[in-house]
Amino acid sequence: MANTTSAKKMTRKIAKRTAINRSRRSRMRTFVRKVEEAIASGDATSAQAALSAAQPEIMRASQKGIVHKNTASRKVSRLAARVKALQA
Repeated sequence: MANTTSAKKMTRKIAKRTAINRSRRSRMRTFVRKVEEAIASGDATSAQAALSAAQPEIMRASQKGIVHKNTASRKVSRLAARVKALQA
């Protein structure tokens, strides 16, 4: 357990930051799940719309340090490839 005043403050700050990060990660995953569901349903237009909504969320998560930039780019790329294959 934290003993000093500064250590106690750091635990409070870490707890607050963790809650924010968990919220952002959950939001990103929700948008990705919507794209996955649209792809699974086979509806190309809704999949494209869901991807357009998910892409900024994924990149925002990378900017905030939730996921690495390359990870975010890879997720967007793979989702875009699957949506494109659905349209073909």
